[in-house]
Amino acid sequence: MRRIAAIFARTGHLGRRGEGLATHRRRPIRVRGLARLLTGFLVAAFISNPLGAQVGDVPPGDHGAVRRGEYLFSAAGCAGCHTDIKNRGPVGAGGRELKTPFGVFYGPNITSDPDHGIGRWSDADFIRALRHGVSPRGAHYYPVFPFTSFTKISDDDMRDLKAFLFSLPPSPTPNRAHDIRFPFNFRFAQYFWKLLFFDRGAFVDDAGRPAAVNRGAYLVTALGHCGECHTPRNLMGASDRGLAFAGTRNGPEGSNVPNITPDPETGIGRWSTGDLAELLKSGMTPDGDFVGGSMAEVVRETTSKLSENDRKAMVAYLRALPPIQNDLRGKSSPP
Repeated sequence: MRRIAAIFARTGHLGRRGEGLATHRRRPIRVRGLARLLTGFLVAAFISNPLGAQVGDVPPGDHGAVRRGEYLFSAAGCAGCHTDIKNRGPVGAGGRELKTPFGVFYGPNITSDPDHGIGRWSDADFIRALRHGVSPRGAHYYPVFPFTSFTKISDDDMRDLKAFLFSLPPSPTPNRAHDIRFPFNFRFAQYFWKLLFFDRGAFVDDAGRPAAVNRGAYLVTALGHCGECHTPRNLMGASDRGLAFAGTRNGPEGSNVPNITPDPETGIGRWSTGDLAELLKSGMTPDGDFVGGSMAEVVRETTSKLSENDRKAMVAYLRALPPIQNDLRGKSSPP
């Protein structure tokens, strides 16, 4: 089953890059990760899922929240799905086309425009979307929207992220309707998909791990949602947790997404801490090559904008993962 890389079904929510994720293929090991896709099979239902306790909106003058939110916007790679880069569209105004085996999706407008964006959303609406994958109107989102990872983002970070989005110039850019093939355009099954595969709730530090590893885990599994790309999926489009971060042959555009566990033969086990940190900073691999395709965009727009300490934390977490042997070299899915 090929992947589906797209943003979620309805307008105004956060997603990540869904286009081809690639590096130059001359070398055997590549970290193409941190680009965004979620291979989804089922779709969203119009079934309400209450958030619970409501939260207050960010005060309009909280510039600290805006600055923090800008950093989180980069860390989560939101611009990738929500900016029509090809046509030089406004940041966050949507329109980016994402072709998938299940149809064509278009990134929605997440500026503060009240009619076409998220300008009428409260903090509670925003948190509900990321934590539960549910719209303000109670509709469940397609699992291609990585709410399965974003659910782990803290409430405070979600509020700060919303504050930054509301600081962007509102754009009246209309949202384009997705063109989804039958039978994937039916929404009712998403409720049951969540019952089977979705574990909601904010990230909790592991008291047995160093602080840097916990911070890296938060960046990789929640904000960065790297596992959405680097973990193979079952026939229902859910992540195979037994092979977390072990790579897949069914990546963007049918490409291989590499194993980023510390397995010395098929993963990144032979890479040094410095090698991995440099890749996240500049895109350069240990042999002097540079990542290409969507990973180049990820480095440029996301990981290079993180603090040095956060990049080191991501590396610490990846190196602490259990090594999994999963050789994907020289193997790819048919186009």
